[in-house]
Amino acid sequence: MKYPFGNNPAKIEKYKGFWNRDETDRPLVGFTFRGFFPLEEYKITKAWRRETLLTPDMIKPAEFMKDEEELIKEGEVIDDDIIRGNSPIAAAVPWLSGMLGSELVILPGNVLGKEQVLDWDKLEDVKLDYKSPWFKKYIEYAKTLVKRANGRFPVSHGAFRGPSDLLGLLRGTTQSIIDLYVEPKKVKELLWKLTNIFIEITEEIWKEIPLFEEGYFDGMYQLWAPGSIVRLQEDVSALYSPKLYRKFLQPLDRKIAKHFDNCFIHLHSTSMFLLDAFLEIEEIRCFEINNDEGGPAIKDMIPYFKMVQKAERPLLIRGSFSQSDIKQLMDLLDPRGLYLLIVVKDLEEVNTFKPIVGM
Repeated sequence: MKYPFGNNPAKIEKYKGFWNRDETDRPLVGFTFRGFFPLEEYKITKAWRRETLLTPDMIKPAEFMKDEEELIKEGEVIDDDIIRGNSPIAAAVPWLSGMLGSELVILPGNVLGKEQVLDWDKLEDVKLDYKSPWFKKYIEYAKTLVKRANGRFPVSHGAFRGPSDLLGLLRGTTQSIIDLYVEPKKVKELLWKLTNIFIEITEEIWKEIPLFEEGYFDGMYQLWAPGSIVRLQEDVSALYSPKLYRKFLQPLDRKIAKHFDNCFIHLHSTSMFLLDAFLEIEEIRCFEINNDEGGPAIKDMIPYFKMVQKAERPLLIRGSFSQSDIKQLMDLLDPRGLYLLIVVKDLEEVNTFKPIVGM
């Protein structure tokens, strides 16, 4: 029997095994043609003029629905382990940045919220504004996507930046680091407000999204979970020392992780010096580490991957890989609780990798 988008319900058992770190002979494996530049994935966004501002009226959700389906039809030609679904325009639009008042700038392949560098008095009443055009558009898009899915694929929340990133957005990244030393009390107060906003917007969108096979879903990583799920991100933490991270951010990340059943954290190689501190938060159920182009070689990342596995946490590794990379991951890592999301160019590359991953 063929299932739309390759979403065979039998795949759910593999996800459960991933979360439980059950004994297995190979990892959970997904292949995708979707790369790192989401604006290139939609016909409409390809036409947006670079270095101009994106406004809510430029996004008419119904016009994106055909592309949303086409993007996950890869599951009908790629035979792998994963369920495919979508979030509002993938990671292309930083919705929460817009809701917090940032101008959104269209860049090659992506959209970025401009840093605002606001004075402290303008941040006293920062909150999630339900009347914001960006909030309304985000909810509208999610509802339109749910209607289009009609149960055939899961719909997800968007990819939001975490408290340290939002602090940098509102105060300016450089100034936000200076603030840690000169205005620590004000920083802590603002960070707690941003943490609550992060939780609030995630809860609000799930009010509009149905479960899929009795579970939740993250569309950024095609990750199904048996309970509530959230993607935690602290990219600006790469500028924090371990001491500063533990003082200012660790309590916030712990609160977010505690609030959801299946919190996972998105990390880059630039944050590996903080991995010990992230692992101290037992409530972070899963670690997603990007294999970034131009980043360290896989052999240099293996010790960090092993740290996550030694802590008995599920590990998701996403990126483009060579055959040698995949062989190292298969030979040196425990397949229990391991999910490889492999970005590929074509089906020929899929077929080349399959025997290496035991498929």
